Amino acid sequence: MQPTLLVLAAGMGSRYGGLKQIDPVGPAGETVLDYAVFDAVRAGFKRVVFVIREEFAELFKTQVAAKYAGLIAVDYVFQSLAALPAGFSVPVGREKPWGTGHAVWCARSVIGGNFAVINADDFYGADSFAQLGKFLAAPAPARAVTGYDPMSGHRPPPTIIAEFAMVGFRLDRTLSEHGAVSRGVCSLQQGQLNGIVEQTGILANEVGVDKKYSGAETVSMNCWGFTPGVLAGLDGQFREFLKEKGAELKSEFYLPAAVAGMVARAEATVRVLPTTSTWFGVTYREDKPRVQAAIADLVARGLYPARLF
Repeated sequence: MQPTLLVLAAGMGSRYGGLKQIDPVGPAGETVLDYAVFDAVRAGFKRVVFVIREEFAELFKTQVAAKYAGLIAVDYVFQSLAALPAGFSVPVGREKPWGTGHAVWCARSVIGGNFAVINADDFYGADSFAQLGKFLAAPAPARAVTGYDPMSGHRPPPTIIAEFAMVGFRLDRTLSEHGAVSRGVCSLQQGQLNGIVEQTGILANEVGVDKKYSGAETVSMNCWGFTPGVLAGLDGQFREFLKEKGAELKSEFYLPAAVAGMVARAEATVRVLPTTSTWFGVTYREDKPRVQAAIADLVARGLYPARLF
């Protein structure tokens, strides 16, 4: 079965000042998302599912997804504030959905096989998708690990350990000159993910020699490869999150934190995929000229056509 690309596109880009998912940055008016879909198709993905908010569904379908007709199968999922497991409710005063982990949770009913997850407004590069496509074509099968309790003499039910993947990027190549960013800083061991700590408010002048961050840290940019086994773990983590922080009006259920939780519980392993691609994105409106220049350079080098579609 060919893998699916799940695109998290429900954010309205509050810091950017508009719906940045449809802002043109390519020479023929392409968006960052257009390049992601183009690269995914080249890497063997046959279906894309967009997680969006219902209120801008028609705008998104007509101005974005219509371009992909005949190139890749397209589906949609709505991320809404009220989409919650049974027994939970939205606290009075909360205005926004529950974050990237919640977005993937909302898509659980339409994921029928192995899938990748990306942000709609990040440029990950062709090699990142090639690495994910290769992993998802033949991930290691889930392993059943059995244990033995010498005190009771009983063997507990086996633990099922699934293998996932994450494309890792250097921190110093993911910053903005125009404001602070949040990054999931990763700890690694022999190419495997040990944990992720969400660091907020990272400024470019805090990164470098003898500074708060060296710049060589591996960070998660929400570029993942999953088997369907992630969905049960995500559901359990989301329920625990809601019990603990569901009453907080601005709490967020981050996908990297959820995956790190599965790793900590020995429910999953995550292979960190190195990439030759350079990440760039449009966190702030002032980032746009740099992104346009970077894409123009890639086109000039023959890595992308002057017109994608």
